[in-house]
Amino acid sequence: MNHLESLNSKQREAVLTTEGPVLILAGAGAGKTKTLTHRILEIIKKGVAPHKILGITFTNKAAKEMRERIYKLIREDKSLNLPISMMEKPFMTTFHSLGVHIIKEQSSKIGVTRHFTIYDRADSKKAIKEALEMLNLDSKEFDPSSILSTISKEKGDFKNSYTFNPSDKEVFRKIVKNVWSKYDAILKRNNALDFDDLILKTAEILRDHTDIREYYQNKWQYIHIDEYQDTNKVQYSIAKSLAENHHNICVVGDADQNIYSWRGADIQNILNFETDYPEAKVILLEENYRSTKTIISAANLIIEKNILRKKKELFTNNEKGEKITLVEASTENDEARIVAENISDLIKKGVKTNNIAVLYRANFQSRVLEESFLKKNIPYQLLGVKFFERKEVKDVLSFIRTSLNRQSTPDLVRIINVPPRGIGKATLIKVIAGEENTLSPAMRQKVSDFFHLLDLISMEVKTKKPSEVINFIIKATGLEKYLRENRTSEDLETLENLGELVTLATKYDNQNQKEGEGIENLLTDASLATDQDELIEEKNGVKLMTVHASKGLEFDYVFITGLEEDLFPHIKIDEAQMSKSEREEERRLFYVAVTRAKKKLFLLFARMRTIFGSQRYNEPSEFIGDIDGDLIDKEILEEPTGIKAIFIDF
Repeated sequence: MNHLESLNSKQREAVLTTEGPVLILAGAGAGKTKTLTHRILEIIKKGVAPHKILGITFTNKAAKEMRERIYKLIREDKSLNLPISMMEKPFMTTFHSLGVHIIKEQSSKIGVTRHFTIYDRADSKKAIKEALEMLNLDSKEFDPSSILSTISKEKGDFKNSYTFNPSDKEVFRKIVKNVWSKYDAILKRNNALDFDDLILKTAEILRDHTDIREYYQNKWQYIHIDEYQDTNKVQYSIAKSLAENHHNICVVGDADQNIYSWRGADIQNILNFETDYPEAKVILLEENYRSTKTIISAANLIIEKNILRKKKELFTNNEKGEKITLVEASTENDEARIVAENISDLIKKGVKTNNIAVLYRANFQSRVLEESFLKKNIPYQLLGVKFFERKEVKDVLSFIRTSLNRQSTPDLVRIINVPPRGIGKATLIKVIAGEENTLSPAMRQKVSDFFHLLDLISMEVKTKKPSEVINFIIKATGLEKYLRENRTSEDLETLENLGELVTLATKYDNQNQKEGEGIENLLTDASLATDQDELIEEKNGVKLMTVHASKGLEFDYVFITGLEEDLFPHIKIDEAQMSKSEREEERRLFYVAVTRAKKKLFLLFARMRTIFGSQRYNEPSEFIGDIDGDLIDKEILEEPTGIKAIFIDF
């Protein structure tokens, strides 16, 4: 079957428009991934070498899905001259992984080695605290998290510690500049980059080195960028640099799903695409394949109130479906109980828990929901506690990083006494200072044994598969023996998690064409993991997550909780009111939440909610009033035991 036959007319138009700049405005559930992957196949069928095609998205999960889909299309297309080697595949990646790829190839240009360490937020906060100490500033007075957030936002706006120049009146920002300079020095000393540097340094390399920019322009002559509305200034610069020669840039996005301005996403990037590329072709994907007519009608009514958008209207040929159930609960405890009772009923009807999601605006809302689920024995998976952030997993990965990058002090500090080997803080300070000759002979031997262990791990990395390396570390470090001897339930769980890490590492075993390539990819993916990557573990249970974390996902049954003024739409604690742009973004966030649902949507709010220890009386969210009453379920259900719950009647 011709690969075009499964596409609708607009998808087909997007797929066949293979040359020049293309803007695909794809509504929620409109098959954008299908369109992108088929477009890439079409480019290959027209004779373009696969390795000249670049696809960029935002999460590991999305990149993995795109990669698997396009590889499957290539394998199954009988008209192609197969086999295509590994080097002949399109490069499907995330912005941050692309940054790692380019920086490793051009590491000398920014003063790091190929095996640089990627700092996570915890590492960065420690470095900020160290920078404050170097400046004799109190970390209790100057919050490291606030300083780090400011630096992160400025990096997203294409600023570095040299070009960031606050005025003398901006006292806090002046302090940030001083701390930033010290922070940079700490990163350099440890041969490290932080999460934001992966994008910033890449953009700077492409901007400042004509020969390197031209090399990557010729390497990737067809650029595809998913979720373009979520790009910040630095990501925009990378895209512009890569596409400025051939102009074969296809961006897919939806201004109505721009929900990340707080971390630098600039909606103007997608709104101004036609200004950047006057010859651009604009294609609207408006047919939704995910949701019922009822849900799509509600979504259209919600988002049409926004002004800052590209006009489009979703439609679907799916069934009309059930009406939306709207619940008013007395308190957050009642709200959670009602959610649990409804989910319990769904499970009894045969609905699988993996097909149910409960969404909320703020993380604190999950606690009462978890309590209700536990009482009802409802299995659930809470997104937000990443596998790669577990202590034992970080320990093992730190052994690998330290073996490859001896300059990484945080990794060294983390694992020099894991498991306990009698190396105390005083000894550690001397080791870091290079004063090992002042240690006692017995202590010198312990330190020598530790560094010999790192040498052995380094050799394993160069010669063995990733899963074999992880297995070696667990045994050679004494971790396995230590955990088995203790045999507490916590230690056994830790051992199980390490076993899971070995299993995960097997997925990288076939990537070892070059020296240590599989391990490098594992370390990169671990550093860049997002909340959504937790779903890779495929745990059974209802999914609990923030609306932000739900973007790109879909579920048969979706519960949106906390639909109250000041909570959703969410007003910041230190602000008296919301700006017009902030309110529009909150509306876009609600639109994203609604369009996660395929079959049935539940909206809930509580009249009373305890926040920061104080009870607060709430008005229902203004967003509820945007939905036509005909779409709402008017059925009055039985009142929960003890406290009245009202189902709003329009």
